[in-house]
Amino acid sequence: MNAPDASVDYIARTREQYDSLGYPPYLWAERPDTPPWSPITRPLAESTVALLGSGGGYNRGQVAFHWKDDTGIRLLPSNQPASDVRVTHFAYDLEPARADPNIVFPLDRLNDLVEEGFIGGLASQSIAFMGGIYSVRRAEEELTPAILDAVEALAEDIDLALLVPV
Repeated sequence: MNAPDASVDYIARTREQYDSLGYPPYLWAERPDTPPWSPITRPLAESTVALLGSGGGYNRGQVAFHWKDDTGIRLLPSNQPASDVRVTHFAYDLEPARADPNIVFPLDRLNDLVEEGFIGGLASQSIAFMGGIYSVRRAEEELTPAILDAVEALAEDIDLALLVPV
């Protein structure tokens, strides 16, 4: 068993698991070039943060994510309590996240950081989507542009985005 602070090579682990189950090798999306580094340009205490969560969060009245390649997004008010967030996803145990949505969509924790002055503020809307999109093409051509369009549509001075992957 790994020590709590030890890293896990998930690619190797997934390859081993697929091999042991007799599945064909998992086709990872690979990018040969390192993405450009974008340093933070102002102190966190003066920065506006956009929350992006891939855990399948949505609000009552919104359509839940409903299939494994659902590339839609949901906008959720950043000032609501996390207890108002519902979650659905095909790829993880939902029980803990339904008991405490902060696990996958940490609105309460981020609002606590705003109150403490650690971060300057949150964008008015947070962006939820479902990770685990098996189609790289659909993730690149549908999901990514939808997320970027949603951030732009907020028309706020967003300094950085916090991606909470599942």
